[in-house]
Order: sequence, then structure tokens, then C-alpha cells
Amino acid sequence: MSGRNHSDTPASPDLKSDIHIGDDFRMTGTKYDPDNKNGTSTTKNFKIFFLILLSCAGGFSLIWSQRSYFSNDASYTLPRSHLIKYSATPAASAIPSSALEVFQVYQPALIPPGVTDEIASYDEAEETATIASANGATSCRVILMEHTFGNSYGTPFVGNYTPPGCKFNRVVMNFTVTSSGHQFDRLALMYLGDSEVWRTSTAEPTAAGIKWEYLKDMTEYLYFWDSPQTLIFDLGNLIDSTYTGYYHTTLTATFFADQETVKPADLIIPISARHGAEGAVSVFTLPVDNATNTISFPQNANRAVFSISACGQSTEEFWWGNVLQSNIETFEDYDGTLYGYSPFREVQVLIDGKLAGVQWPFPVVFTGGIVPGLWRPIVGLDAFDLREHEIDITPWLPILCDGSEHTFEIRVAGVMDDGEGSGTLTDTVGSSWLVTGKIFIWLDSNNSITTGTAPTLSLPAPIITTSQFLTQYASGANETLTYTTNVQRSLSISSTITTENGTTTSTWSQELSAINYGQYTDFGAIQISNATTHGIDTSTSGRSTKYKSEYTYPVWVNTTYLVLSHTNFTLDAVINRGLDLMISGAPVFPDGLQPFAHLLSLAPLISGFSGTHLSTTQNGSAHYLGTSAGSFGFGSTSQVFGFTGLNASSEGVDKELYYRNVEAVNSTIVHDVERLGGAEIRGYKNSRPGGAYLGPGILSAKEAIGRGKGSPKPLLVGHGGGAYRGENVVAKRV
Repeated sequence: MSGRNHSDTPASPDLKSDIHIGDDFRMTGTKYDPDNKNGTSTTKNFKIFFLILLSCAGGFSLIWSQRSYFSNDASYTLPRSHLIKYSATPAASAIPSSALEVFQVYQPALIPPGVTDEIASYDEAEETATIASANGATSCRVILMEHTFGNSYGTPFVGNYTPPGCKFNRVVMNFTVTSSGHQFDRLALMYLGDSEVWRTSTAEPTAAGIKWEYLKDMTEYLYFWDSPQTLIFDLGNLIDSTYTGYYHTTLTATFFADQETVKPADLIIPISARHGAEGAVSVFTLPVDNATNTISFPQNANRAVFSISACGQSTEEFWWGNVLQSNIETFEDYDGTLYGYSPFREVQVLIDGKLAGVQWPFPVVFTGGIVPGLWRPIVGLDAFDLREHEIDITPWLPILCDGSEHTFEIRVAGVMDDGEGSGTLTDTVGSSWLVTGKIFIWLDSNNSITTGTAPTLSLPAPIITTSQFLTQYASGANETLTYTTNVQRSLSISSTITTENGTTTSTWSQELSAINYGQYTDFGAIQISNATTHGIDTSTSGRSTKYKSEYTYPVWVNTTYLVLSHTNFTLDAVINRGLDLMISGAPVFPDGLQPFAHLLSLAPLISGFSGTHLSTTQNGSAHYLGTSAGSFGFGSTSQVFGFTGLNASSEGVDKELYYRNVEAVNSTIVHDVERLGGAEIRGYKNSRPGGAYLGPGILSAKEAIGRGKGSPKPLLVGHGGGAYRGENVVAKRV
């Protein structure tokens, strides 16, 4: 495979007239914590102060999207409540047109011109929703949700989805949000019934307001879209005199007919808490919950894939910066107890108590994470669309199709070190991990029964090595801590399967490695986290590779928190991170190739691609100064993103499908080059970046990050603080 050319030089003719490009901005947030709904923190951990959101002041309000309507004699109506439900009062003022547009860089969701020939609308007076058809309509758009999330912890949006009247085999959602004021980032989960179908998060608003739009291909859920569903959208938020930011949201779905390239699943079974019938969320919270379902599998299944949706929150949000369990008390006197179980996490899927596959999670950083100035307007990788992980469980079908009930369980493990260089996987972690799963199933004819041999399991224990090195100041206080955690794992599960199409050998295998290096200096004031995860997942049938995913994600973060006096402190951070993902074969989730078939110049090439290669890097730095007189901050972030079609021939050349190189300084885009199919569609450079952001006076880091009043509590350890940063500087958090 040839390497991608990352230069900014266009490579082919203009394609703008060839396509309809949906806006490609998406965004995410967090702070979903069912055990801590008032938004305050009770943890003592040092990292909570510079690895948790830092919000600026302001006021938040609503902007309403305007819709166009199609008229036709043939139409049908639905009760308005099927589409719209409000339970919160929006802020009084509208978001100005000058609101900052935030975005996630990702490949665009392309749809053919003219697909929105039919649209769902509603009549306020008649309390009805109308879907009107244009002549020969082959597509339609449905408003799934218009909702303002105010005090919404425990009260998700609940609506009823009814399939539209047009024929469709593709579905693309559009999520549009506006906000202003002062607010945390928030995690959001969308369900159809008991099944989580999307996990996103919000951006942190500014006083002047923000807005974003994210388009997401949801074609893998055709099983749900073809029948009525209860739609539950959970975005826990709070409003008070300090946190004034409402999130005004509109969620639409465009349904249209397209060339079929992948056969969708015939059945999707949720592995969740199953509270959809009550209009409640179905997420498991680990380690408190037992994330287990017992189900009876269809006996005529010929393929089954388990998908995992999981992310850490609260004390586990920055799990990749945690320390070894034997080091959690290293800086207790002045940093409190650090978060432990190592900087390694493994999400496990078990069938009848036996390991079926694992996910080593991607380190998502939400928009309040580390220093918020990093994420305006470019948000972190996957922050608006948290990626799910696939595990092929087809080798288990001879057992699962026996007509009996079977258990499926999700666990999250860390590492318990022995302080001597070794470690073992734990059966618990900190609080908390939000997890759900789904089983995508493809079926043979009704009278067919799948049989075969019980799976052969090759599940050697992971190889775990650790190290730690501690230095002390002359006074005896711990000054620096250096630690490493390296993990390697391989697994293979194989069986012989007989379906109506014959007998074959099905195998699922994974090869993974993770290298983690961490260092605290200046008595815990400065931390470096450096981690790289690499994995190869492969599903084969006989000698044929049906699915392969190879991924690498490095992350390097340097964070510093210093108290300058009793009223002044600084937060500084530098981050370098990336994601390299190659997928080939038949994944459950869209691989991103199909939309590019609508480009005339690329359409002949799409069928010759064996898969896709996504490669992106993101670099940023930010500074925040808090004083009693006012706060001051600035930040810059750049990202290079490439999306390539992999040529199926070993002698062929890979094709660049999408490329973007964008840089922002102090919330202003200063460089932006974008290519689609090799043709430049955006070229922009501004040599005059915007100014740094300012805020009202504050007294402490606690107040700055919205966790109540408080003053710095410096602790002089011998001459530790003064010796390193001057007599008024103490390496200390609140």
C-alpha cells in the first residue's frame, strides 16, 4: 500500500458540482455521572484539576432551525408527540449569528443530490406531524427530536419513531446543537428501545454562544429503522445560577434508497440494562452493576458480531493517566490519593463466563478535558462520535444456536501490580465505566439450524510488566515518580460451523500490545503521560479473511498545575495524539466508502477497494491563568486528517478520498486546506488569529473549574516549592 501524500497541493479536477456535501461538523462532551448528579466533585485526585473541564462564563440560549416543506395531495399524519417532546424551558435570548462554530474533523457524510424530496414537519396548532410526499419521492427526512436539555439528569427525551413512507436502505442522521453561557461538557447516549445506537458529547459553550452540526451514517441499524421504535436521548445537564448553558438540539434522519453494498443484520439483540420500556436509559455503570444479559439465540444464525460501547467517566475519565496501584499514595500529603489500577484498561466480552474478545479503549478527551482552550473550535478525536468496537462471535454459533439460554457479560479490567515488576488483571476499576453492547445477527432460512463443534479457545494470560522509580527531596518528601505498564495479549477462538450454505472453519483472533510511560515531577505538579496501543483483529472463514481491523493510537500529554500565590494559579498543557485505523472486509459499521460512490470520478474505483485507511494526528497547547482580578487563557490546536481507499490489488495504488489540514489559534481558524477525491474544496489561511479569552476574577482552581469556592492550600515540603519555582510558588493543587 502506498503512503498518503499530506501536502496541501490539489491533485485532481474540481468535484464540487459532482456532489452534495453535508456539513461535516460534529462534537462531544461528558460529565455524565449517575452517582454525582449535582456536578460537583468529591475526589481528591490531583488530575481532576487539570484533566477535567475548565469552563468560562456566559449565558446560553436557543436557535431554531428553519425547515422547508413540500406539499402534495398524498400525505399522512402522526401525533405530534411521536416526534416532539419538551420538558425544559429555553433561555430567553437567541444565539447570535456570530456564535463560534465548533467541529470534529472526520470524513464527510456524502448523500446524492435531491434525496430530500420528502420531509416530516409539524403543525403547532393542529398538534400533528405531517409527512408530505413529492412526486416520485425516493427519500424523506424525519425530525426525530427537537428538545432543550436544561435540568435533565434522569429525565431523557422520549419520543416514538414511526418509519417514513419512502423506500430506503440508507439512513443519515443530522444532530444540530446550539448553546451559550457557562456549562460543563456533557455525555449523551441515544437509544432505540433497549439498544444504544449512538454515543456523543457536547462542547462547552461560551458567553457569545457556540453551535455545531454532526452527520452520522446510521445504516447499520436498518433492523430498527424498519419498524416503530421508542427513541430515548439521554443528555444529563443541570441549570443553576452558575451553570447557565442549555443545550438546544435538533435531530433529523434522512432516509433514501442507494446501491446496496453491505447486507444489514437481520436481527440486533441489546446487551444492556433494558429499561427502554420505562422510558429510561439502559446503560450499565461499572463496576457497580453486573453487566450481564441472558438470552436465547436464534437457531438459524450464520454470522454474529458483538459491538461494545464503553467510556470512562468521573475518576476513570482519564484512565490513561492513572498510576500503578502501589503508587496511589505517593503524593498524598499535597495531592491526595491518585487514581490507580494503572494507565491500562481492557473491556472484556464473556459468553457463558468464557472470554470471547476484548477492546483496548481509545483515549477520548472531551471538550472540557486537560485545558478547555485546546478544543475551540476543533474538538478532540472522536469526541462527537465515540467509536464502537467489533468482536466476531461467529465461532460460538454451534453453542449459541442450541436452543438454550446463554449469558453475555461486559467487564472492565485494569492492572494490579505487585510492586516488584509484575501485575495481573483486576476484576474492578475506579468509578465509573458506562457500557452497553449489541449482537448483530445474520440469519439463514427459518427451517435451517446451525450446528458444528464447540469452539476451541486459545486464551493465554496477558503478559504484564511494570516498573516504578521514586526520588525524594532532602526533607524526605516524595519529589518525582516514574512508572511504566506494558501489556501484551493474544487470543484465538475457532470452531467448525455448518449452515445452510455448507461447512467451514470460523476463527476470531486478536493481537494487542500497549506501552504506557508516566512521570510526575515537582512533587506532583507536573505530569507526563505517554502511551501507545496497537491491535490487529481478524475474522476468517476457511482461508478467507472476512474482516480485519488494524489500529494504533498514541497519546502524549504534558500537564502542569502551579499555585503562584494564595489567589493565583496556572494550568498548562501540551498534547500530541493520533489514530491510525485500517479496516478491510465486511465490518458491521459503515466503513465510509459507500458515500464516495456518488462522486462520478471515484465511482468506478470504489468497487476495487478492499477497505479504508483513516490516519489523523492532533497537536495542541493551552495556558490558563486564574487570579482574583480575572482569568486569562489561550490555546492552539492543529489536526491533519486523511481518509484513503485501499486498493485490493497488491500492485494497485491507494486513493486519497478525503484530506483536511486545519489549525486554530485562540478560537480562530488560521489555516484550513480540505480535499475531496484529491480536489481542493477549501483553501484558507488567516495570518491574524483572534485574541485570547478573558474571564471574571476567581479565587482558586476549584472556582475556575466550577466546583465551588475555595482557596489554594499550599503545603511547603521542606524548601520544595520555593526551590523549584520561587518563594511564592508551591507545587500544589487545591
